[in-house]
Amino acid sequence: MSTQPARNSTREWQALDRAHIHPFTDHAALHKIGPRVIARAEGTHLWDSEGERLLDAFAGLWCVNVGYGRKTIAEAAYKQLLELPYYNTFFKTTHPPAAELSRLLVEITPEQFTHVFYGQSGSDANDTIVRMVRSYWNLKKQPKRKTIISRVNAYHGSTMVAASLGGMSYMHELA
Repeated sequence: MSTQPARNSTREWQALDRAHIHPFTDHAALHKIGPRVIARAEGTHLWDSEGERLLDAFAGLWCVNVGYGRKTIAEAAYKQLLELPYYNTFFKTTHPPAAELSRLLVEITPEQFTHVFYGQSGSDANDTIVRMVRSYWNLKKQPKRKTIISRVNAYHGSTMVAASLGGMSYMHELA
């Protein structure tokens, strides 16, 4: 992989970024200093547009847990993107990758886990489980059973429902 920074300079990328909104960010401070521009990644490391090498201890905010630049994953994704890049599983629909992955997940998890539901993120997963719990108790004719207990300062995501589960007051103030 090339160690060269992105085509534009750091200041040019920062200028392009000024119109955008960043999650969990003090935007006044951001506009004073400008964002760090991440230009490339390999393995567990990132390089910013100034060439500084950084350990990505957040794994791309928990989304790149296998590391960057994995050719076998990129090749499998490329092949699948050409065949069927995405389709939802709403309204009684499936597709081969979802069905096959579901079977594999049931095979490798403990016996009591026999169903798979796909989400887009941890926040989405928590929102979905709250809806599922509420729907379940409605179907059982016990609609008052909707209290969900969580720990204070337990991060469950940043969507409205997921943020409300964690009792993190600063996230409530942001909403």
